[in-house]
Amino acid sequence: MTTRSLSDLPESRIQQLLAFDRLLNVMDDLREKCPWDKKQTIHSLRHLTIEETYELSDAIMENDLPEIKKELGDILLHIVFYAKIASETKDFDIKDVLHGICEKLIVRHPHIYGNTIAETEEQVKQNWEQIKLKEGNKSVLGGVPASLPALVKAMRIQEKARGAGFDWEEKQQVWEKVEEEMQEFKEHFNADDNSIIDKEKAEGEFGDLLFSLVNYARFIDINPETALERTNKKFIKRFTYLETQSRADGKQLHEMTLAEMDEYWNKAKTL
Repeated sequence: MTTRSLSDLPESRIQQLLAFDRLLNVMDDLREKCPWDKKQTIHSLRHLTIEETYELSDAIMENDLPEIKKELGDILLHIVFYAKIASETKDFDIKDVLHGICEKLIVRHPHIYGNTIAETEEQVKQNWEQIKLKEGNKSVLGGVPASLPALVKAMRIQEKARGAGFDWEEKQQVWEKVEEEMQEFKEHFNADDNSIIDKEKAEGEFGDLLFSLVNYARFIDINPETALERTNKKFIKRFTYLETQSRADGKQLHEMTLAEMDEYWNKAKTL
């Protein structure tokens, strides 16, 4: 793969490069002249980057394209900011970041830039994991960030194990595992049994059940994190309706019976 000269680029690409150059220049100005920007370090930006990532996630969930564009800009600013700080200590700069990701993508896509054949998404994933092991990763699961939320982490662990060939063959097998885990949980912690529950054991069994449900979701091409977040948003919308409408009717939520609340809840479900 060769790098093209500016004279070979279409006008649209030149405009994109100029826009990126403008951001780099703005970042230079801020780092030099703004008291807040001058004070920032790679560590001080970390929590802000996490916040921006979640804001992008919210915009994607809402399918709000103008907001997605805005949040992408915020994240791009953070990338440029980190690279600017590192350039000041001569560790790396934005050029190194860009070349690094390009080289990584070229190496990890030998079916595009080499002689490897990969005609399916699954073959691409398997090649990806094998290349990572050759690059020095001690475990297929080593690339899963420890700080990922548990539900997302479960999905990524299973995807990476599948990339190494460790997975169920049929979704029916996965569903049978779900039923097995559900039965085990029910046997040990039946709702009709009022005996004292071993919380640690219950937590372990419940975790097994959730893990198997995530596995099945993956087999039917459902992202469990997205699915749960949509349910969260649906619950918030309906509960907010319950609060606002009951208040408009002169009722206090804490004084209402569950049956009265259900009337508002059922109305909210029709909206």
